[in-house]
Amino acid sequence: MVAFRSHESAGRSSGLLLRSVLYALLALGLIVLDKRYDQLGKIRRALSVVAYPLELGVASPFRGWAWLRQSITTRDTLRAENARLRAKLLDERFRLQRYAALQAENAELRGLRTSTAGVGARPLVADIMDVDIDAFRERVLVDKGAAEGVRVGQAVLDAHGVFGQVESVGERTCDVLMLSDATSAIPVMINRTGLRTIAVGTGDLGRLKLPYLPTTADVAKGDLLVTSGLGGVYPEGYPVGTVVDVKIDTVRSLADVDVRTAAKLDSSRELLILRATPRPPAPTATATAPAAGASSPRPAKPAKHR
Repeated sequence: MVAFRSHESAGRSSGLLLRSVLYALLALGLIVLDKRYDQLGKIRRALSVVAYPLELGVASPFRGWAWLRQSITTRDTLRAENARLRAKLLDERFRLQRYAALQAENAELRGLRTSTAGVGARPLVADIMDVDIDAFRERVLVDKGAAEGVRVGQAVLDAHGVFGQVESVGERTCDVLMLSDATSAIPVMINRTGLRTIAVGTGDLGRLKLPYLPTTADVAKGDLLVTSGLGGVYPEGYPVGTVVDVKIDTVRSLADVDVRTAAKLDSSRELLILRATPRPPAPTATATAPAAGASSPRPAKPAKHR
């Protein structure tokens, strides 16, 4: 019994050893064949096609989880970046609005400085504090008054032309009557022809009328009106407005002329108050020099007292 089992075990061991040697030789032959002739490449490619679905099925859960985690992270990052960029854009818009306002203010101040050419006295720059515009009043309140030398009747300009006239004065503020107020009137001259007339307010903001021009007057659409200097309130040569419409009715003796003000009555923020230039005193008879060739009067002799 024991001898039979030993013989059987020895047979199995020799069989296993033989098979191992055969498998090793087969593997070595396949390696040499694949290395030198690449005959197994087609088989590997075919096997890879068959194994690809299995590989894909095994790797899909891991790839899906990695994609989902990256997507969530990327979305959160994009949301945070979007929020940051929106906040930055809003801040830049606020800055841009401020820069635009400063640029407009700078341009207006430059226009004010340019408009002072030819004015003898140094003008006073004032800011508009309040606007009173209704059907019966077109006035603004500015931040300069009697303490700064403002007086009733002084002319007021903006960066584009004549704005109005000082109507009332307080200690630190004053009321300015706009040109288009229904009670306003200003001597003007048509720049093209030199024709002088009066422009009056209509109560409509930014609109004037020339009610005293005859139908035969040489006035046309687009004519520039400037101050004539008559009356001594407004300096000569400042723009008042532009003719926008001329209606001639042969039945009436006067023309119907509409004018748009040159000043931006509805948007100006800084104004110029023109302070009158003191005029030199008129020469008197005693101060005048004698004419050429005229004899000087002799001084009277003092009377003798008895």
